[in-house]
Amino acid sequence: MLRRTAPRTTATVTATATVLAGSLWHEAAGAVLRRSGGPYGPLREPDANGIALPEGFSSRIVARTGRRIGGVLWHPAPDGGACFPDGDGWIYVSNSEAPLLGGASAIRFGPDGAVAGAYRILSGTDFNRAGGRTPWNSWLSCEEILRGRVFECDPYGSRAAMPRLAMGRFRHEAVSCDPDRGVVYLTEDEPDGCFYRFRPAYWGDLTSGVLEVLCAASGRGRVTWRRVPDPGGSREATRDQVGDARRFSGGEGCHYADGLCFFTTRGDNRVWAYDAEREHLEVAYDADAPATGAVTTPPSDLYVAGGGGDMEINLITPGRVVTPVLRISGHPRSEITGPAFSPGGDRLYFSSRRGPRGDAAGTDGVTYEVTGPFRR
Repeated sequence: MLRRTAPRTTATVTATATVLAGSLWHEAAGAVLRRSGGPYGPLREPDANGIALPEGFSSRIVARTGRRIGGVLWHPAPDGGACFPDGDGWIYVSNSEAPLLGGASAIRFGPDGAVAGAYRILSGTDFNRAGGRTPWNSWLSCEEILRGRVFECDPYGSRAAMPRLAMGRFRHEAVSCDPDRGVVYLTEDEPDGCFYRFRPAYWGDLTSGVLEVLCAASGRGRVTWRRVPDPGGSREATRDQVGDARRFSGGEGCHYADGLCFFTTRGDNRVWAYDAEREHLEVAYDADAPATGAVTTPPSDLYVAGGGGDMEINLITPGRVVTPVLRISGHPRSEITGPAFSPGGDRLYFSSRRGPRGDAAGTDGVTYEVTGPFRR
């Protein structure tokens, strides 16, 4: 287990979840994170958008809550997000953590980065917090409410979003696909929540399948999976249906790579590592404060977003160096959400969920783009 030795930064909880993926996980056993200078150099003074960036980088505001972009009003409380290829351009999808008006919206960009349009891909849902991208280029948007649902959305706007009820009805947070085993992992944001996997009847089709919950087994770190009798939770919550289900304190982010699935728990600020080949679970990292999102780039760098008094996106290199890549000033009661790179890797999208006013409803949310010489 890795323990935090670096100075306090919200970058480190979800950080290990991706930086230690695959072979890096085994190579980094016993390593520590250290806050130091990174490949981009120090941050300059905040620009006109209030974002401090290294030399050679620039920012722009793409969308603001309640203002029109590409023909639609941008949603409140922008949250989880992802980018998808679209011919010579790309699409950025963003969830909305708002009641009733939640759902998700998409912005289409042309090859030069100009906004070519925007549209809703999901409406009429509640508190769409995180989610995840599938290998077949759909977006799974998760409701973080009692008996919440997972909706499979078309980022291209051609097909209507559909609820995938076989994936269970509970307080969903994030999902991550494991194409090696044809399963989807799911986290649950409850103080005594569980960790699930969904085994679809056919990979690429989430309309039917089996929902299972992780359970403790004999032997240190060994786990088993047991079927959830009633995924709909109509009479009893899914987390209470299997007696020996393993409990976790507020499931958050989830990431799968190379046989390992990492997920975070905000109640105890831990990163858990599930070895899917060995069916083994262990605490990968203990830290001081949770992160709100993470995204990787091809050289195995990790960019992790924070919130509150630390409105930064930090870079963590494979060499365990932690350094800020950007910092938003004037948003003390917000958090950074939805970090995602364009397919070319030269543009990073993210949002300040509550914006400068910091109201809980997220009526002042701002979505940004940063362009620069990101390592690829």
